[in-house]
Amino acid sequence: MAELIAKTPAEGLLPVTAGTMTLTEILPACVTSVAPFKGHEKAVSAALKAACGMALPGLNRATGKDGARAVWMGQGQVFVLGPDVPADLSQYAALTDQSDGWVVMRLQGAGAEDVLARLAPIDLRATVFKRGHTARTTLLHMMMSVTRSGANSFDIMVMRSFAVTAVHDLTIAMKSVAARE
Repeated sequence: MAELIAKTPAEGLLPVTAGTMTLTEILPACVTSVAPFKGHEKAVSAALKAACGMALPGLNRATGKDGARAVWMGQGQVFVLGPDVPADLSQYAALTDQSDGWVVMRLQGAGAEDVLARLAPIDLRATVFKRGHTARTTLLHMMMSVTRSGANSFDIMVMRSFAVTAVHDLTIAMKSVAARE
């Protein structure tokens, strides 16, 4: 019988460094989709706050910190990255394990905004897109979630099947930005 070996979504692809920027893989313990049932948003938020230390984020926002973050993913859907979501929360929300379906990366360093400006059609400047802001947008031709996690730091999520393409596109943009210096 063949022995299967578990691999991370960006196994062998990351880290990548160009100039002062790095692209690394973040490995949350789990990724859980939480979709509150109509009228139960407050109950879900309170339960997440009690169990995981973060409330449900508002539209285009993220709550929590590294290792325990809730990220808005669209109307009525939040991804909890890190802690296990209590199973009893299923009485208030649809819970789905998404752990193996997404690659989570962090782009950081001076020039990170410029890299994403080449690839995403939204304004990610710090004056507009502040820490904790999240957007669902495109990374060239693939959908992504991007969250500002620091002054020069962005957390990027794409579906696992796009990991190679996302790393390739980000690497090319990183090298291009680094070459300007």
